[in-house]
Parts: sequence; structure tokens; C-alpha cells
Amino acid sequence: MTMSPQVPDNDRPPPARFALDRWTWKEISHLLIDLPMAVVGFVYTVFMIGVGVGLAVTVIGLPLLALGLQGARWIGGLERRRARRLLGVRVDEPSPMALGRKEPGFLPWLWSSLKDPVGWRSVLYSFVRLPWGVLTFVVTMVNLFVLWPVLPFTARLLSNADRGMVRGLLSPSDELERRIAELESDRGVVVDTAAADLRRIERDLHDGAQARLVALAMGLGLAKEKLTEDPEAAARMVDEAHGEIKVALQELRDLARGIHPAVLTDRGLDAALSAIASRCTVPVTVAVDLPGRPAEAIEGIAYFTVSELLQNVSKHSRARAAAVDVWRSADRLLIQVTDDGKGGASLDGGTGMSGLAERLGAVDGVFVVDSPAGGPTTVTAELPWRDRHATAPAR
Repeated sequence: MTMSPQVPDNDRPPPARFALDRWTWKEISHLLIDLPMAVVGFVYTVFMIGVGVGLAVTVIGLPLLALGLQGARWIGGLERRRARRLLGVRVDEPSPMALGRKEPGFLPWLWSSLKDPVGWRSVLYSFVRLPWGVLTFVVTMVNLFVLWPVLPFTARLLSNADRGMVRGLLSPSDELERRIAELESDRGVVVDTAAADLRRIERDLHDGAQARLVALAMGLGLAKEKLTEDPEAAARMVDEAHGEIKVALQELRDLARGIHPAVLTDRGLDAALSAIASRCTVPVTVAVDLPGRPAEAIEGIAYFTVSELLQNVSKHSRARAAAVDVWRSADRLLIQVTDDGKGGASLDGGTGMSGLAERLGAVDGVFVVDSPAGGPTTVTAELPWRDRHATAPAR
């Protein structure tokens, strides 16, 4: 499955040594700022959480506590950014809190806020930080003005404890929480993709079949006016309109095929991919080995993935032959498209590969491109296998 990549620790500090280098000064800055940040976080937490708990028996108590936990979340985010900039700590952001998304309303929002684990961990972080902030400030100041030769080692020791606190209390709590954050991002990709597809369909209809049908209606109107005055001219105009109708029908068929081809619905991937291959400018062999048909959505994504890849083969590969293989392995649907072209394909090469990777990632899929310069190119796509549900007979 595709997982949103964690931010790498490229800014990992070097080993401590007897030198006040860039990293040592960044760590010193972080340790000195610990105290004022800890005071702010502690005061906020004691006030908001204390007031919320103290007034819990009243109408406003629990809402105040919920708002306090949201504020603690914000403080936790501020601390993550500070640790990222000064300590090189790279942790995933926790998933956004579901503010009544599934069940809109005040009570669902209140319950989601009160049981938010990220908010409560941020509260614990703010409580722990006050005594720690006092300790780090005092030790750092003493080392800075008295024991400065050992300051780099002291700063590293204290900073490593800070790094451990950030990772332990302010990072996502578990794999499920990270997965939720990834799915939130993937949902945005799906929405953007759907909107782009709708704009493409609207543009194709407006510029293609719609414009042609408008011209056809005007032509038939003129032919009707000339029918009695000049039957031969009217017949020629009707004949031209007949040709325009054929072109318009073909454009509508192509548009419908781009939305969801009938052959895919009626006969499945084997026949649909063979139809795509027959239109490719490069000879393509198709091998589909599936025990059945996957869910309609997965089948459609597989179809359009192969369609886009074969278009790239036609336009960019300079290949003499290509092959499409589709099979099932456990609970995954695998697609592999190969060609013997010039290679050099990449996700950022302007051939739509990055869009395909995003679409597959949005449904928990994988998209891998292996295309060294000089070829051959092998693109592997992997989708989750979901069984097709039988449709109940009409009554």
C-alpha cells in the first residue's frame, strides 16, 4: 500500500564534540526557550483544564474543557514545529480531530473533543514541561557562563531528552492514527481528481458534440427553409447533416468510453483491455488471468490505468512492442505494462504518471515505475482486490 512518507531526518545533528557549532547553538536556543514555553503551556493548561473540570457540573464546563483540549492540540503543534526547526526532530503530524464529521451536531463534537487522545497527550506534555523547563534553563545557563567547555555535551544530553518527549508525547499515537491522516490526504486527492474529470467531460461536451449538434440544428433549419425553393440544395444540406450526425455520434461514443466503456461493464477487463490494445499504435499483447471480476470501482481504475499507460507508450516510448499482464495475488490485483522503448519515464516527467500514482494511492494502491535510460520500461500497479457484489434482481 502507499503510505504518506515520513519526513526524513536529513537534519540529524552530528556527534557532540568540544565545539560550539551550528547544532550546539540551535540546541542551546531550544533549551533556553524551554522555560518561557513551558510557563505559557503550564498556565494555559492549568487554567483551561482546571476551569473546565471545576465547572463540569454546569452547562459550560464540558464545552470549556473541550475547547481547552483543542487549544492544547495547538500548543502541541507549536512545540513540534519548534523541535523540528531547532532539534531536527521529524515526526508525523497527528490526524486532524473529526469534529462531528460523521455525526454533525454539538454533542458529537463535544464527545470527539473530550476523548481526543492527541489533546490529552498535549496536556500531559505541558504539565511535564514546567519542571523540565526550569531544569534545562538553569543547567544551560550555568554551563554557558561557568562550565562552557562541556556545554556541547550537556546541551546534547538535555536536547536528546527533549527529542524523546516530543516523539513520545506529541507524535501520532499509533499506526491507525497515521493511517487516518493518510486517508484524509487521499480523500482530497480523490475529490480533486473527480472535479478535474467533471471539468474535462464538460469541456469535451461543450467543444465537441454540443457545438457540432448546434451547427447541425442550424443546418437542418436552413435545409427546411430551402426544401420548397431549392430541393437539390436542401438535399445536399441534409446529406451534410447526416455526415455530421455520424461524427457527433462517434464523439459521444468516445466520450462515453472515456467515462466508463460499455465493453468493460458487459465483458470485463480482458475484453476491455484488448480493445484498448487494438487502438494502440504499438503492437500490444494482453494477458489477463483473474479468477473472477473485482469490484466495479477497482475494475474501472485498472482499466483507466492501462489506458493511460498505453497512451504514453504510443506517444512517448518509441517502442516496437508492448505487453499488458493482469493477475490476482492474494488480496491484490496486479497490473504490469512493459515496452521495449527508449525508457526514461518518471513520475515527474510530464506524462501523467504522477496523476496515476495519486489515483492509485487514494485507494490504497501502489504505483512503481522502472524505466532506465535506453529501456525497457516496466510499470507495475497494484490495487486492493475487492469482490464484486451480486446485484439483486429487479422486482
